[in-house]
Amino acid sequence: MLAGVAAWLTLDAINVAPNRIVPGSPYSSLEVMGGLPALLMALPMLAVAVLAWQPSHKGLRLSLVAVVALLTLLPLWLSAATAVLVDPAMPQARVGIGSALWLLLFLLLLALIELRTRLGLSRPLGWLLLLPMVLGWWLALALWLEPLALQREYQARSDQFTSALTTHLMLVGAAVGASLVLASLLALAMRRNAGVRRAGFGVLNFLQTIPSLALFGLLLAPLAWLGSRVDWLATIGVSGIGWAPAFLALLGYSLLPMVRNIHVALEEVDPAVIESARGMGMSRRQVFLQVRLPLALPVVLEGIRITTVQAIGLTAVAALIGAGGLGTFIFQGLGQAAMDMVLLGALPIIGLALMADALFGSLSERFRPGGAA
Repeated sequence: MLAGVAAWLTLDAINVAPNRIVPGSPYSSLEVMGGLPALLMALPMLAVAVLAWQPSHKGLRLSLVAVVALLTLLPLWLSAATAVLVDPAMPQARVGIGSALWLLLFLLLLALIELRTRLGLSRPLGWLLLLPMVLGWWLALALWLEPLALQREYQARSDQFTSALTTHLMLVGAAVGASLVLASLLALAMRRNAGVRRAGFGVLNFLQTIPSLALFGLLLAPLAWLGSRVDWLATIGVSGIGWAPAFLALLGYSLLPMVRNIHVALEEVDPAVIESARGMGMSRRQVFLQVRLPLALPVVLEGIRITTVQAIGLTAVAALIGAGGLGTFIFQGLGQAAMDMVLLGALPIIGLALMADALFGSLSERFRPGGAA
């Protein structure tokens, strides 16, 4: 909280530019509206810092209320600052979010996670605490933040954004789904044969060491050759660039964490439980489906969580080989020195990764014996 106060009062909170080309003018929070709203928002942060000095259950609950309130007030402060600083006679004016707001948002979310953990709140309740902030941003974007540079970038590319998001999700879903099937078969084969286990983990570890761009380059020539020689592969779009090398690279990177988690999950089931199931007259198939697999499921879900989050991030790089996805905006923005376009691609990727982590983390807890509902 002390770091948040320092960032809020000293760093640039907002940047106002007359158009997309001309550099904007930065303003700190103390330079907007006389600085009084900024000082008032710093008071709850100082209060949370004082309460954290000797934390109690009541103090933690009060701190949680203050942090949620601050997260809700940030978009409203930005809306008020935009109304004050943007000249209505300049329809092309653009408002950028400064480093103070980004840093404060990160620190407040970090504090929210810490408070949720210390108070022992469930994951669903933790996500529910974000609802006021989400509503605050939705209201601000719908009514007052039309000049926000990030929103202007989205409005200019809304159809392209929808297509990129769909492509991103399809690549991730296909890679994770295929890796789950292949990893399950490999893990079962590894349990039966030690030689397959050693060779399999050796190959998968080797694949994991290859940089993503290098792997895309290695796949370019053979896939281009196959696309030119096999008609049905060319029909479905297999070539040296595009979705095919992206899918194969994502599949290769996804296999190691998936295989390792499935193999460990199946192997680490308590032998006494398996013996008890056999003693009850269960067949080998029944033991696997009704005992071993349900007990291994939480660890398997952890593997899916790790693989999905990794794939969401790696798919951004696939834009460099024409596979599409949200990474397209990142690299276009870098080429044009347009950071708002970079954020248009980066922020949804971060959001997707966080949602996937929360979803599979909650499922893992739900299916763990004695876990939270």
